[in-house]
Amino acid sequence: MATRGKLERILKWSVLALLLAGFAWFQFAYWTSTNDCGRSIPDGAERMMAIRYCEYGSPDVLHVAEIEKPVPSDDQLLVRVHAASLNFIDPPMVRGGVFGRLIAGLRKPEFTGFGQEFAGVVETVGKNVSGLKAGDEVFGQRRGSVAQYVCARKDRVAPKPPNVTFEQAGAATRAGLTALQGLRKGNIRAGQKVLINGASGGVGTFALQIAKAFDTEVTAVVSTRNLEIARSLGADHVIDYTKEDFTTRTEQYDLLFDNVGNRSFEERRRVLKPNGVCMLAGIGSAGVRKGQLSRIAGTFLASFRSGFSDRKFERYITEANEDDLNFLSELMAAGKVKPFVDKTYPMHEAGEALRYFEQGHSRGKIVITTADEAKPL
Repeated sequence: MATRGKLERILKWSVLALLLAGFAWFQFAYWTSTNDCGRSIPDGAERMMAIRYCEYGSPDVLHVAEIEKPVPSDDQLLVRVHAASLNFIDPPMVRGGVFGRLIAGLRKPEFTGFGQEFAGVVETVGKNVSGLKAGDEVFGQRRGSVAQYVCARKDRVAPKPPNVTFEQAGAATRAGLTALQGLRKGNIRAGQKVLINGASGGVGTFALQIAKAFDTEVTAVVSTRNLEIARSLGADHVIDYTKEDFTTRTEQYDLLFDNVGNRSFEERRRVLKPNGVCMLAGIGSAGVRKGQLSRIAGTFLASFRSGFSDRKFERYITEANEDDLNFLSELMAAGKVKPFVDKTYPMHEAGEALRYFEQGHSRGKIVITTADEAKPL
């Protein structure tokens, strides 16, 4: 009994010590979380305009600021940005939700740039960069993309096809890669029947077109206002979810690309053929919505439960790589994929762009152009 009591005391004090250590770490991380918003631009340095946010908050924290123009390393290229677009991760990063703060800084955002992807013209290249030169039009991925210039790695960009605009190309990277990699992970093949739940959003419009490029029969689930958009992008069949529940149909599919996550495991399993795959690509919308946490939890639960089923539910993380970016470029050049842009905003209206995006009703992508005449507000 004495030994047991001693072990209980050791366990009690160990747990207390861990809690105190965790609290101390949180306090230290919180109060040391800062950024470079107060730093002045060095004398003689070149300057540019960019969107920044120095504090977490509503879209109003986004503002045009004059900052130091970046200088490319030997492995980078400097791009004069023409257009950038918004992505699912942007609202929580700006507002500073729990996940956003864990990633970007507890008290303040440590990185103050805005945006994740861009399209523009190469201005200079590092000495280790081959295959691209000044004057080439490109699109790709880089944090802080809503700016007049960005420095990007060669393996994070691809040539912009001449038959798409900068606005379209600036909307292609994240959504296009998410759709492409999800469909590939779902083992998409010619002749399959593919169902896309949420086919009118940023990722959904790409998934619809890429699925068609793989010679599949595509059914798009959208609202009434987006039926014609889905048809214009090549959907073979469309389902208006305001009038019909796709999970109650007798039709079954080889692949379900789920951008919404608003159906139960059993409901989604029902629409899959034996050995069919459901790709868990999203949770419905960009802004903060009631039920999002349960949808996130549902993706993990569905993935786990599918381990005991002949229908698989797969989660994945989108990764930028040169091969997939070049494949997207080829699809756009061939006219098989055309990025769908809902609205375009000038740089000084970045806050309005994010506010509209958060409403969750945008179709396709929201793009911000980076005009030379942008001035600090």
